[in-house]
Amino acid sequence: MNAELSVGLGKRMQHFLSLIKFSHTVFALPFALIGFVLAVQTTQSPWGWLLFVKMLLCMVFARSAAMAFNRWLDRHFDAKNPRTAQREIPAGVISAKAALWFTLACCLLFVATTYTINTTVFLLSPIALFVILFYSYTKRFTALCHLVLGLGLALAPIGAYLCIHPQFNWLPVLFSGMVLTWVSGFDIIYALQDIGFDRSLNLRSIPARLGISGALNVSSALHIVTTILVVAAGFYGHFHILYWLGALIFIGLLLYQHLLVKPNDLSKVNMAFANTNGIASISFALITIIALFLQY
Repeated sequence: MNAELSVGLGKRMQHFLSLIKFSHTVFALPFALIGFVLAVQTTQSPWGWLLFVKMLLCMVFARSAAMAFNRWLDRHFDAKNPRTAQREIPAGVISAKAALWFTLACCLLFVATTYTINTTVFLLSPIALFVILFYSYTKRFTALCHLVLGLGLALAPIGAYLCIHPQFNWLPVLFSGMVLTWVSGFDIIYALQDIGFDRSLNLRSIPARLGISGALNVSSALHIVTTILVVAAGFYGHFHILYWLGALIFIGLLLYQHLLVKPNDLSKVNMAFANTNGIASISFALITIIALFLQY
């Protein structure tokens, strides 16, 4: 009986991890780690493992709330889209009510955790929740929904920095700018898969508004801005030379994903979205963090 219960709970957990696409934490979490280490090293603050765990929990709770809420709100659209019809809610694996309760629990846990960190992050926590939850509504009225998604993930490095040093600094802002433009750019590429579906239901997106070629041009422009911010952060922070190796890899992978996806060939969209960007984020963060420890 206990074995059956354990198996059941394990499958339930797998379903919820799939619901929130836990594997996609490779996009924002590495930049949160950069923000945390940046604050520790540049302000000569002591490294606290408990605080580090709290920061990670904030990331997990906030992202889980955002993803679960998105799946709950879009469940009717997902059921009509052949690409998303097998997601947990339309497939009946997780009920809409359970997803909503899960969202609420994650929101409460996020705010409660920020309360134990410092006053600044606690007072800013409702704003962070508003941004990441509000994104799910945006495709209903604006093609700029990709930028709102980017903004939500861009809170990661700033939020992690404020956990250590609750004062304004331009460096985490530059890293947040990278995340905003980088995520917005690759989300536009990802949305190319649903251009016909979005148009049929009058959902807003850059691809639905501008077409494939126009959307790829906007994505390229955003990633050019990302490149500028990567370079600007390096010079502004006077970072160790190793940082520039990470920057070169990151920028190279940005270019590579645009070579993968062409107006007449969208077969490699998923490779560009998941694999390329995941590798870019992890490698850039790892090298940047090592550079920070070597420099300070």
